[in-house]
Amino acid sequence: MNKYAALYELGKARIQQLRQLPVRKEQSLQERLEEHGITRREFIKWSAVLTSALALPMPFSELMAEAAEVADRVPLIWLNLAECTGCTESLLRAYTPDISTLIFDHVSVEYYDAIMAASGWQAEENLENAMRDYHGQYLLVFEGAVPLANGGTFLTIGGKAHTGLEIVKTAAAGAGAIISVGTCASFGGVQAARPNPTGAQGIHTVIDRPVVNISGCPPSSTNITGMLMYFIMFGKLPALDLLNRPKWAYGARVHDNCERRGHFDAGEFVEMFGDNAAENGYCLYKRGCKGPYTYNNCPQIRFNSHTSWPVMAGHGCIGCSEPDFWDTMADFEQPLSNQPVRGVDVTADKIGTVVLGVAAVGIAAHAVASLFAGTYKGRDNQK
Repeated sequence: MNKYAALYELGKARIQQLRQLPVRKEQSLQERLEEHGITRREFIKWSAVLTSALALPMPFSELMAEAAEVADRVPLIWLNLAECTGCTESLLRAYTPDISTLIFDHVSVEYYDAIMAASGWQAEENLENAMRDYHGQYLLVFEGAVPLANGGTFLTIGGKAHTGLEIVKTAAAGAGAIISVGTCASFGGVQAARPNPTGAQGIHTVIDRPVVNISGCPPSSTNITGMLMYFIMFGKLPALDLLNRPKWAYGARVHDNCERRGHFDAGEFVEMFGDNAAENGYCLYKRGCKGPYTYNNCPQIRFNSHTSWPVMAGHGCIGCSEPDFWDTMADFEQPLSNQPVRGVDVTADKIGTVVLGVAAVGIAAHAVASLFAGTYKGRDNQK
């Protein structure tokens, strides 16, 4: 049996298992969709698109649809730590609800302090009850870094004055699976930028459990929803890269799939924001685009209801899904010429100043790709 056939059977068994669990929502998913004017056809199309985003064959779209319908059987605890709530905004903020938003609403959210009505002692009681009642079953999501300095007291939450560090360790102990959403939860993010007085770090550094990182500042709603749906559908974690990120979302560089890549290969660069090259959509590498060093699916998934992303809007990628990006990727509007290990800056200058034939462009582009492959070799090794 090939790997996809085995995975498909695993998904069928998982969904059948979920169907045996109590229904936790008064409305079915179909009723929710109809209430918002979303047809069954549109829902099936959404299932196919998300299946493709997860790099699965199309027959899995049927499983995706079934998994979405039983998502209310999976308890979810979402904890906000040291962050700006931007990841929550990425997932939930929409002019009109889309299917991903409704799917998330259909999941059995047992605790989510950023959006729930309860507060104070009641909120703490809700969290304690959820961790007790669904011990070993709940999907645990962290948003935000965890401060470690001074015993973690830089983040103290609730009437019982628990530190973020205490909450992380307690919640992680009873989780069925753990996801860090956003670069702050994944790697520390802006909170961990030098000099990092609070000692902020990513969640994986303080617990001895596998943690899936959905990095980005913020990550796209598709990557967040896709990871939730993967766990609901299969009950396990996907193939991960060396930074514990799903390969289906972070398996290729932004540079590889950028719509401006052809201009890079042709030596056509924006020299100054607002010049003719910028108006014509030329490559933003010389204006600091970090796409060659960044692994993410932004060019394919995009933001704002999948309409655009930073490079399409005219600014280079800042590498926000990579560890320590706030320090290592700055200045965000200048190439990383002070880091010769990157190896690409001189190549870009030569391409931009020399008239090259088609063959020469191909050779130069291949050389650049080889440099990146050497610098980042091992990224594709499965954990």
